[in-house]
Amino acid sequence: MMKKINIGILGVQGDVEEHVASVESAFREIAMDGIVSIIKYPEQIDSINGLIIPGGESTSIGKLSNTLDFHNTIKKKITQGMPVLGTCAGLIFLSNQIVQSPSNISQKLLGALEIETERNAFGRQHESFQSEFPIPKFDIDRFMGIFIRAPRIRSIGSNVKILAKLNNDIIAVQQGNIIATCFHPELSNTVIFHKYLIELVRETL
Repeated sequence: MMKKINIGILGVQGDVEEHVASVESAFREIAMDGIVSIIKYPEQIDSINGLIIPGGESTSIGKLSNTLDFHNTIKKKITQGMPVLGTCAGLIFLSNQIVQSPSNISQKLLGALEIETERNAFGRQHESFQSEFPIPKFDIDRFMGIFIRAPRIRSIGSNVKILAKLNNDIIAVQQGNIIATCFHPELSNTVIFHKYLIELVRETL
């Protein structure tokens, strides 16, 4: 009998509960009896099959993950093939390069995703917005993305595939077992990204 898929949500800060609800909805939509775990300690990482790094404040995620010794544990699991979804600040944390400014000069990055990002590129909190765009990978013509202090992907490596663009800006990418978005899919009216994460996990089992 196959073990239940266990999707972990990194619980150091950010949109944790929203992602929990989205993963639970995704499991229901595909009629799968899965598990959702809030990850607060590094030793929990070994018990999960996939990980979500939520939005929030990217410098805080980096500092807390480093302080709690998540950094090396998560990177090792990703290198070993564990699927991961990083949203907004989670995308920044996954990236291997960031446009430097006085506010992020010491920001700790995971360095697993071959992209260069720019923090708050679409504006600060009061400039948050919604916008529709297509996602050809999922055969979606009009996905409503919610951008909150969203980063911009400035450049990508040769192993990175573009999943979505808003005008000329890259806003969602995939590099093997890593999915990352500039927007907050957990706040949209579809759980397509969470279902895709589960699909990637199933392929690894």
